Amino acid sequence: MTEVRASHLLVKTEEEAKQLREEILNGKKFEDVAAAVSLCPSGANGGDLGFFGKGVMVKEFEDAAFSMNVGDLSEPIQTQFGWHLLYLTDKKES
Repeated sequence: MTEVRASHLLVKTEEEAKQLREEILNGKKFEDVAAAVSLCPSGANGGDLGFFGKGVMVKEFEDAAFSMNVGDLSEPIQTQFGWHLLYLTDKKES
């Protein structure tokens, strides 16, 4: 079974997610941005969600996470919770 480790941040609008993505791509640390702005409680940990397998996260989020390579920063992803940026930090087979 494949598991991925990801960090994410959650905001209310696509525009905010796009702006934050640019800031991260231009050098801001993902963890610092997540801690400052994420609406998810995981923001306190820099957005770290730990390892998870398939069937745990909402479909849009999971589809993105499992299609990414370690080190990738996603485009904004919309779920029923809002807009996410996803940063893949590790991947393992078990």
